[in-house]
Amino acid sequence: MKYINRNLQRKIDEMKGQFPVILVSGARQSGKSTLLEYISKDAKEEVNYVSLDDLKERANAIEDPETFLRVHEQPLIIDEFQYAPNLLSYIKIQVDTARKNALFGDGKEVGTMYYLTGSRVFQTMENVSESLAGRIGILELMPLSTRELEEKAEECFIPDIQILKKKEPIPYEATIKIYERILKGSYPELYNGQQKDLENFYSAYIRTYIERDIRDLINIRDEVKFLRFISAVAARTGQEYNASDIGKDVGIDNKTVDEWTSILKNTFLIYFLQPYSNNAVSRAIKRPKIYCMDTGLACYLAGYLDARTLERSTYSGQIFETYLISEIIKSYQNNGRDPRVHLYYYRDNNQKEIDLLIIDQDKIYPVEIKKGANVGKEAIKNFDIVEKFEMKSPNGIVLCLTKDIHAIDANNYMIPIEYI
Repeated sequence: MKYINRNLQRKIDEMKGQFPVILVSGARQSGKSTLLEYISKDAKEEVNYVSLDDLKERANAIEDPETFLRVHEQPLIIDEFQYAPNLLSYIKIQVDTARKNALFGDGKEVGTMYYLTGSRVFQTMENVSESLAGRIGILELMPLSTRELEEKAEECFIPDIQILKKKEPIPYEATIKIYERILKGSYPELYNGQQKDLENFYSAYIRTYIERDIRDLINIRDEVKFLRFISAVAARTGQEYNASDIGKDVGIDNKTVDEWTSILKNTFLIYFLQPYSNNAVSRAIKRPKIYCMDTGLACYLAGYLDARTLERSTYSGQIFETYLISEIIKSYQNNGRDPRVHLYYYRDNNQKEIDLLIIDQDKIYPVEIKKGANVGKEAIKNFDIVEKFEMKSPNGIVLCLTKDIHAIDANNYMIPIEYI
């Protein structure tokens, strides 16, 4: 079993010493604990560890947080911190006391005192940055990216053709191999050197997810209905979010759909890609598109267990798009940048659509995603819409299964997916 280096480690290393508290959030089993334990082994001083999955430790943290922090010496990793959010105010006291001592007392520099991990975002977690303003660095760890699996450097994906021509692609693979990767998904446990049955793995994942992350957030009287709901969402990955449509399939009202969807989002299972609009494009659609953040889990929930069947199915195009969008999102998250600031899609009332818009500083790049290997000008027919966005657009690209970079016209290019 070999440890897979995580590209987010660079950002954590940059934050160490700068922030007294570092929070790494992300989906269950995305590798948060393993990453922090790995980093702690390289630290100059011993880093202690406690998990609030341990019910006894959780009870101590909730009932007597002051003693809990005193018993566990700093620097300290507190795993699954969301179970005891009341620790926040006591951590703040510890940090402020250390800073006062550094300023007026012993002069000892305040390094990183606490490393927190959390597998969900809820009201208290959303207030972490406010409660510990100036004291905390917050990062999100996604499941493994393909570049991490291939041990390749990973920068934010920017479609500038000059950047792409200099970029090292991951190895080219046949289409069926790509769908095997999509079907397997990206949770680290699936890549620990031990062969695992995917159906058993994802069945256990969903069961644990409901028992540990869902039960104490909402009162689910009918687990079968909730599973149908998650499956209905997975079947719509890459599509506009439509609560009414999902509700009709599952037999729940729109309010419940919105509530349950929010939980999927706040436990990092899905991502809302927001529509782009400005004053010049008033006819733009306002609904976000919904993407499952692990294609393996999405395939399991949608009922696909074989890569060849998946490749030939009506689901193949939207799961292919989901895979590429999730990889691009990971490239931003792994570099500590918020993808919500840079990634959008476009669709208007005239049914003109661009799969992805990537904004980098004052530039905007239109991106289409096609499953084919040879695409023509039809794929870029809507790219002229970006002229209304009042930003520079150096070039557009079509991500597809071509083997090499090819020009479509003077300003637009076919780009192999291996360049993400």
